[in-house]
Amino acid sequence: MNRERFIRQRRNDWQQFETLLTGMKNRRLSRWSGHDITRLSGLYRSVCYDLSLVQSREWGARLEQYLNDLVAQGHNCLYRSPPRSLDTALKFLSQGFPQLLRARRHFFFVSLALFVVPFVISMVIAAIDPVMAERIIDRTHMEQAGENYSGDLYQNIDAKFAEERSFMTGFYVWNNVGIAFRCFALGVFFGVGTVITLLFNGIMLGAVTGYIINQGFADNFFSFAISHGSFELTAIVISGAAGLLLGWGMIHPGELSRRESLRVHGIDAIKLASGAGFMLVIAALIEGYFSPMALPHSVKYVVGTMLWALVFVYLVHGGRETTDAGTTIDSHRRRFSTAHSAENAE
Repeated sequence: MNRERFIRQRRNDWQQFETLLTGMKNRRLSRWSGHDITRLSGLYRSVCYDLSLVQSREWGARLEQYLNDLVAQGHNCLYRSPPRSLDTALKFLSQGFPQLLRARRHFFFVSLALFVVPFVISMVIAAIDPVMAERIIDRTHMEQAGENYSGDLYQNIDAKFAEERSFMTGFYVWNNVGIAFRCFALGVFFGVGTVITLLFNGIMLGAVTGYIINQGFADNFFSFAISHGSFELTAIVISGAAGLLLGWGMIHPGELSRRESLRVHGIDAIKLASGAGFMLVIAALIEGYFSPMALPHSVKYVVGTMLWALVFVYLVHGGRETTDAGTTIDSHRRRFSTAHSAENAE
C-alpha cells in the first residue's frame, strides 16, 4: 500500500474521529452516550495504529504530526478527569458523606466519648463548685461567659443586629473550623494530638457550661446554644473521628506500608473533615443569625430540637437508598493483595 492509497482509505475515519471529538469535548461526561464512547475508543485505537504505520514507513512529517495531534486529543478526551461539578459535591454531601461516616462509625464513637465524657464531668464539677472550675479555666474568662448569658443578647432585629451578627458569623466560621482542623490534622501524630484536642475542648466547654448553670443563666445559655449546637458539636466530633482515622493508619497499617496506609486512610479522613466543614458553615450561619434572635425561648427550643433530629436523620439515614459506600482502604487492600500475588507468581 502506498501513501496516497492509505490516505484515501483512512481519511473518512480520521474526519469522523475529529467530528466525534469536537462534539464530546463540548459535553459533560455524564451526557456521553455508550454508543459515542464505544465509537470514539474504536476510532482512537485505529488512529493510533495509523500513526505507528506512518512513523514506521516515514510517509511525511506533516501527516505524522496530523495523526499525532489526533491521538493526543483523543487521549485527553477519553482519559480526562471528571469535573468537580456542583452536582458531584451535592451528591457527596447528601449520600457519600453520611455513608462514609457510618462505615467509619467506630472512630466516630471513640471521638464522641473523648469529647462528651470530659465535658459532662467538668460541667458537673463546675456547676457544683465554681471554685474548683477555676483550676481549669481562668476566672475572668468564666465571669465574662456568665455575663454574656445574663440576659438576652438582643431585644430587636435592626441594623445593629445585622451588622454585629455578620461580623460574628465570620468569627464563628474561623474559630470553629480552626478547632475542627486541629482535631483532624493532629491525628497524623499517631492520633495523640487528636485525643488531646478532644479532651481539652471537652473539659473547657464543660467547665464554662457548668459555671453558667451555677450562676443561674442556664435558660439563656441553652436556648442560645441548642440550635447551632447540633451541627457544631457533631462536626467537631466528626473531625476528631477523621483525626483518629489518620492516627489508626499510622499505628495499624495492616498489609500496607505505613506511608501507603496513611495515604489511603487520609483519603477517607479528608472526606470526613470536608463534610464536617460543611456542617460548621451551617452552624456558623445559625449561630450568627438565628440563635441570638429576639424570640421566645420556647421557640428556640422547638427549632433546636428539630435541628438535632435533622442531623440525626441525615447522618443515620443519608444515602440509605443506595448501597453504603465501601471504604477506600478496602479497595486499596484488594489492589495490594492482587499486586502482591502477581509478584509472587512471577
